[in-house]
Amino acid sequence: MTDRQLIFEDHFDGPALDTEVWLPNYLPHWSSRAATAAQYELVDSCLRLFIPPEQGVWCEDDHTPPLRVSGIQSGNFSGPVGSTIGQQPYREGVVVREEQEPFWGWTPSSGYVELRARAVVSPRSMAALWMVGLEDRPERCAEICVTEMFGKSVGPGSVEVGLGLHSFRDPSVPEDFEAVRLPLDPSDFHVYAVDWTPSRADFFVDGELIRSCASPPAYPMQLMVAVFDFPSEAGPGDDLVPEFYVDYIRGYS
Repeated sequence: MTDRQLIFEDHFDGPALDTEVWLPNYLPHWSSRAATAAQYELVDSCLRLFIPPEQGVWCEDDHTPPLRVSGIQSGNFSGPVGSTIGQQPYREGVVVREEQEPFWGWTPSSGYVELRARAVVSPRSMAALWMVGLEDRPERCAEICVTEMFGKSVGPGSVEVGLGLHSFRDPSVPEDFEAVRLPLDPSDFHVYAVDWTPSRADFFVDGELIRSCASPPAYPMQLMVAVFDFPSEAGPGDDLVPEFYVDYIRGYS
């Protein structure tokens, strides 16, 4: 890291979320900004994303299985209402319900990206940081998953951490994703990172190299940070409020 230059940093210690960088919504083009607004607060120099019991279901009349989500993203784009042009379509043929003006906060095309965070999740919830192509062109749609942790994978002293690439509709990017069981407690703070070049993506947890993937996306990508809840997976008495505390996000050239 000594030969890298810090080019982006957010410690979430201001009085409000930096809306020149972040949109506090989750893929609003498939629904609306009003219906996809994140539940969050800035507390103790952290971004706290959470899902209270009264929060509604995302795209409830169309998406299966049902999910609830609070997330922020550093870019946003869609085609006109009624088109199929939009980021991360969740099924074939889904159409834009609310057109989004192009918004590009921080959208790196390579570098070292790290997040220090902790997740409070139960068997019905998960937390994640991933990067997706802007989809300003249809093929620029692949994903780099920096961390994905499901509460149902938490065991005594360990959790499965998802890391790798999803190709989606980009034939130039191989599907190369794995959930690796690591000896850590996700409710404690840990650092999750990717070192990303046009030829390789190396994934780290707390400075330790976990896995490497060849041929990652070589175009600008936006960051997606979110906590999810899956109501259909709730067990008896499982009423935990899912939370994702983000201490900082940094990017180096």
